[in-house]
Amino acid sequence: MIDVDGYLAVLGVARPALPTAEALRALHRAQVERVAYENLDIHLGRPTGIGAAESVARIMRGRGGYCFHLNGAFGALLTALGYDVTLHRAGVQGTPEDPAGAAGDHLALTVRLDGERWLVDTGLAGGMYEPLPLREGNCTQGPFTYAMAPSEAVPGGWRFTHDPRGAFTAMDFAPDPVELSSFAAEHVRLSTSPESGFVRVLTAQLRDAEGVDVLRGCVLRRIDAGGTDERTIDSADDWYNVLAGVFRLDLTDVDAPARAELWHRVHTAHQEWAVAGQG
Repeated sequence: MIDVDGYLAVLGVARPALPTAEALRALHRAQVERVAYENLDIHLGRPTGIGAAESVARIMRGRGGYCFHLNGAFGALLTALGYDVTLHRAGVQGTPEDPAGAAGDHLALTVRLDGERWLVDTGLAGGMYEPLPLREGNCTQGPFTYAMAPSEAVPGGWRFTHDPRGAFTAMDFAPDPVELSSFAAEHVRLSTSPESGFVRVLTAQLRDAEGVDVLRGCVLRRIDAGGTDERTIDSADDWYNVLAGVFRLDLTDVDAPARAELWHRVHTAHQEWAVAGQG
């Protein structure tokens, strides 16, 4: 069981009377606008689970997570509101050179509504603003254009292709339903392995109707119709103000020593990347 009313209060959305397409779009917009894609707990050394109730509780505390948390919680909310939700094994293709397929490093959702299926994904790192119908073709949301097509890598699956300015190339998902618990081992790998991008780089991202805000380490970017604005954050106070203000993250449970240590590690890593020509 999850706290549906508490979750909806965080999203700022009234409980819909019926599971309609209009309500689904409103819920999706609210989630991506108010609940950040972020991996701070990995860098704070705080292991998390991916159970839906735990993830909903995180969101109600003013935190976010990555796909297993965000889509796991959102899928549970939609189910509680009467939507026909299916969880899918998926995979994110980071660059065109990476292999495509549903490797299991991503959880995707679909909703069947009024005879049509929709891709619902609030955990795609600055991706979709609203659900997309599972139909082949392009769709523009704000300054970004996406493509949907049957997957060539996953028989019977679908492929979402991100805008060229997005944080990744594409996402493929398999047609068969899966349980949230089936992602537990991959969550452990992504949150602990030195090879994981989540372990290597602290990030926070938040989508809105006009674009996306992206923090990677000490670099804050705003990507919208006007282009990309970028600045490097060079003080701990500014960095924490960005986390709280831009990304709506409640870090009141992080004490002063932990804040100082986290900033030191993030800032040091940024300086090393800059020296290596990667920052």
